Amino acid sequence: MDPLFRRRSGGPRFFVMITHTENPVLRVAPAAPAEAAAHFRASLAFHADVSDVAAALAAGGDPGFVVLDSRSTESWDQGHIPGAVHLPTALIPEQAEELLDRSVPVITYCWGPGCNGATRAALALAELGYRVKEMLGGFEYWAREGFAYETWEGRDRREADPLTAPAAGNCGC
Repeated sequence: MDPLFRRRSGGPRFFVMITHTENPVLRVAPAAPAEAAAHFRASLAFHADVSDVAAALAAGGDPGFVVLDSRSTESWDQGHIPGAVHLPTALIPEQAEELLDRSVPVITYCWGPGCNGATRAALALAELGYRVKEMLGGFEYWAREGFAYETWEGRDRREADPLTAPAAGNCGC
């Protein structure tokens, strides 16, 4: 890679080499391609995307997984994914077996990216022998992307947030 140079402002006419150690993005070099592929493949085994979950549910029939809302009853009442199973994380050890089939993968969600409740629920389920993925973005991004949700008052939907949802309805990824 060619070195980058810049002129020192206000000083004599000489150049200073900018190294990657000054660049916070490249301060730690990217992983080798094979390591990166293994990491991202593993990430996909542990995570599901909100729009992928919505598309699978909208396709009709059995999606091959169950969606689990791990939040409190008060949060569930504020809004939840239609068809989701409500099982707060603290109740997983004693109630999972009566609500879930171990042969069906579980997709957990909580409030959003700032909350690790879905991660804790996924861990609790995995420790009980369930195959599990965490839905990235949680309920926040479900609602922000304009997907229908249910509250104690019935079904609702918000307009998609143009900063978080693709204008064309499909991000192309």
